[in-house]
Amino acid sequence: MQRIQGDRTLWIIALALATFSLLPVYSASSNIAFLYGSGNTFGMLARHSIHLVLGLILMYAAHNIPYKTYGPLSIILMPVAIILLIYTLFQGHSVANASRWIQIPLLGWTFQTSAFASIVLMIYLARYLAKSEVAKLQNFRKTAIPLLGPVFLVCAFILPANFSTAALVFTVAMAILFIGGYPLKNLGIIAGIGVATLGLFILLVMAFPNISNRVETWKARVENFSEGNAEENYQVTKAKMAIAEGMVAGKGPGKSIQKNFLPQSNSDFIYAVIVEEFGMIGGVILLFGYVIFMIRVLIISQKAESKFGMLLAAGMGFAILIQAFVNLGVAVNLLPVTGQTLPLISAGGSSIWMTCLAIGIILSVSRGKITEDASVSENPVNTENQPAHA
Repeated sequence: MQRIQGDRTLWIIALALATFSLLPVYSASSNIAFLYGSGNTFGMLARHSIHLVLGLILMYAAHNIPYKTYGPLSIILMPVAIILLIYTLFQGHSVANASRWIQIPLLGWTFQTSAFASIVLMIYLARYLAKSEVAKLQNFRKTAIPLLGPVFLVCAFILPANFSTAALVFTVAMAILFIGGYPLKNLGIIAGIGVATLGLFILLVMAFPNISNRVETWKARVENFSEGNAEENYQVTKAKMAIAEGMVAGKGPGKSIQKNFLPQSNSDFIYAVIVEEFGMIGGVILLFGYVIFMIRVLIISQKAESKFGMLLAAGMGFAILIQAFVNLGVAVNLLPVTGQTLPLISAGGSSIWMTCLAIGIILSVSRGKITEDASVSENPVNTENQPAHA
């Protein structure tokens, strides 16, 4: 256990969520296994378990790397991430008419490059803001290319296939910029540019439909948000039925009925299955787990030994929390269907791996503080032989 360092509460929360996910994923996967004709629910559980084990190994490895190492590394990985996004956009593996994944050689698994790019971008922004003087940040022209260029490039190459992820990345980037001391006036300019870029993209797609087929999907999801005749609303209706049928204590593990009607029961709508099986009590406990997670992240961020550590921990934590609440918001019909998974709970390799990587980086920040405190306690200032001063 001595090799596992960092914030213990964060470790416990991450391990608890990962362990708990085995129950709803196993239960909800029965529908997926039936739809795809395999009928092997245990195989899907084994696959999820392998994803979790690999994710926890990645978390452990990431927490052992001094967090200051990630700053210079982000400069190298930023171009790699953008290249991967471009490759995914034009040559990636498509699911539901959206090219979001690349095939992992030999394993046959797919990897969502936008998740990797978002992690690299948050590290890059934290490094730039930590190293820049206040006067430099005040100058919008000087920071436009090195600071904002990567933000718009990453979001631009994610947007055609995945609007919700692009919006999430942009939101977290704005949060990091705000915390890092970027002027509100400049943030307003960035927001305006972002909205204008989105509008221009939509106009281009309407004029040249071959650019992307996702705009009609976005439009349908927004228009049918409150209607009952769309497929997206069908999913939400089944999710609300599952939540209502769960009542206080739930039907019990594996006894969900609505999982048989939810197309993405083990990923996008897994929270509905959890509430149906574990009731309002289980749903609130899970929600409370994410709240405690964010509280610990804020504490780690506040106690970080440097501005870079503070921004790094806060950015990673916000990204995980926002994704979690977007998933929960879709399940209870507060938001249109987005396709965002529930961190550490939903099935999916790249989502689990990148969430574990983000948590490992947060733990590395907390580990740096603990190591610093330990070194001070192990080497106290010796005042016994110090000369007295008048």
